[in-house]
Amino acid sequence: MLLAYFILIGWVVASGIDYVGWQALFATAWMRVFTLLAVLSLAAHAWIGMWSVLTDYLTERLMGTKGNVLRIGLQLCISLLLFIYVIWGVQILWGN
Repeated sequence: MLLAYFILIGWVVASGIDYVGWQALFATAWMRVFTLLAVLSLAAHAWIGMWSVLTDYLTERLMGTKGNVLRIGLQLCISLLLFIYVIWGVQILWGN
């Protein structure tokens, strides 16, 4: 999904699009939906990657009793940031 989106964006940029063309492209419903799916895919990819790193390295075994507290706190912060980024992306795509 992300690869297809970035290939499309790369092709559009390489074709020498101007601002009016860019605005017209993102005014179409299919591009907004495709962009939203890309944003959701990117957020899911980021969450899986960060969860994987945090659960591997911030553990009780490696950091003592504070490892789990730190991991859970960071996971909450990351999930909150990802939620904010997705909402922000929706507002950009469908805002006035």
